[in-house]
Amino acid sequence: MATEVLPDDRALRHGRRERALAQMRAHDLDILVLGRQANARYVAGAVQLWVAGTRPFGPVAVLVRETGAVHLLSTWDEGVPEDIPHENLYGLMWNPMNTVAVLAAIDGARTARRVGTDALSPGFAKLLPTAFPAAEFVDGEQAMREARRVKTPEEIATLRRTLLVAEAGLAATVAALAPGTTEHGLTGVLLEAMTAGGISTPAAQDTVWATSPEHPWRRADADRRVRGGDLVAVAASVLGEGYIGEVGRTWPADGAADERTRVLYRRADALYGRLIEACRPGATATALLDAYEAEGVDLPPMPVARGLGMGFDAPVVSPHLRETAAAERLEPGMVLAVTGYVWEQGVGAVFTRDSVLITDSGPQVLTTAPHRPH
Repeated sequence: MATEVLPDDRALRHGRRERALAQMRAHDLDILVLGRQANARYVAGAVQLWVAGTRPFGPVAVLVRETGAVHLLSTWDEGVPEDIPHENLYGLMWNPMNTVAVLAAIDGARTARRVGTDALSPGFAKLLPTAFPAAEFVDGEQAMREARRVKTPEEIATLRRTLLVAEAGLAATVAALAPGTTEHGLTGVLLEAMTAGGISTPAAQDTVWATSPEHPWRRADADRRVRGGDLVAVAASVLGEGYIGEVGRTWPADGAADERTRVLYRRADALYGRLIEACRPGATATALLDAYEAEGVDLPPMPVARGLGMGFDAPVVSPHLRETAAAERLEPGMVLAVTGYVWEQGVGAVFTRDSVLITDSGPQVLTTAPHRPH
C-alpha cells in the first residue's frame, strides 16, 4: 500500500482527459465545471482528500476545451500531477465570491459561449454567470457520462488490478464460512483481506448475507448468524485507484451442496450463460432483462447490470428502468457488473456478480472466481 498520495498514471489520466475533451467538442462545450468527485478525478487524475460524505455542489475541477487546461480545487501540491501547474490550483474559500473571482480569471472564461456543469446548486446558479458572463449554461453531465462509459486500455488494466483484490477478499471470506459464523464476522474477514491487498475502501455495505428459504431476499434474524444449510451470498466490492471492482458468489454454509442446492446452481449457471451471451456490442441493454425472462427466472430486486468505472457508470439496467435500458446500446470498451439471482422456495438464493468487458468480438469475463463448489 502506498504511503504517499500519488496522482494517477500519466497514460491513464491523459487517455481519460482526451475522451472528455472529445465529448466537449461533440456537445459544443467551451468549459466544463465539475463538482462530482468521480468526474473531477477523471479529468484531473488527482485524489481529492477530506471529502467524505455528502455536500452541496462546488467547482472542484474546471476543464477548458481550447487549451486542455485543468484548474483544480486543492490546498496543496501533494498528489497533483505535474501537468496541472501550481497557478492552476485554487484553495477552499469561505467566501464564494472569491471562488468566482478565481474562475473568472481562467483564460477563456470571459468569452466562453457554452459552459457545462455536472450539477448545480441554487447559490452557484446565481454566481457562475458572473464568472462566465457571455455563456449559456447547459447540462455537462451527459458529456461526462458519454466519456466515462467506454474505458481506455489503461482503465481496463486498472480495473483488472482492483478485481484481483476483490477476488482475494471473496476467497478469504468463503474460506472462513462455516455454521456459527456471523455476517458481521465474515464481513470483517472480507475487509481485512481487501486491506492486505492494498485497498482499505469498500465500495458497498451489506457485503455478506444469508439468503432466505422463505422469501426471495435475505434472512433477517436478529443475530445474523449463519446456520447449517444456509446459502450465503458474498458481494466483494472494492474501490481501488478510483475504480470499483466487483465480484459476487453464493456458497453453502456447510461447504457442500445437497441435491436441491445443486439443482439451483444449475439453474443459476444457465441464467449466467444467457446473461453473458447478452453482453454483445450493438445489443440493447434490455437483452439482459430478457435473459431472465427466457430462462423463466424472476427479475431480482437489484439492477441486473450497471456500468463499472470511477463510480457507477452508464448504463443501469433494472426492471424499474426498462425504457431507459431500451435506449442503451452496448459498445466495445464498456465494463458491466452483471448480476444473476435465482431463488427457490425452501432452498434460498444463488447470487452471482461478474465484471464483463464488451469487446468487438463479444463479451470477455474479467472475474475468474468459481461459481460454486466442485
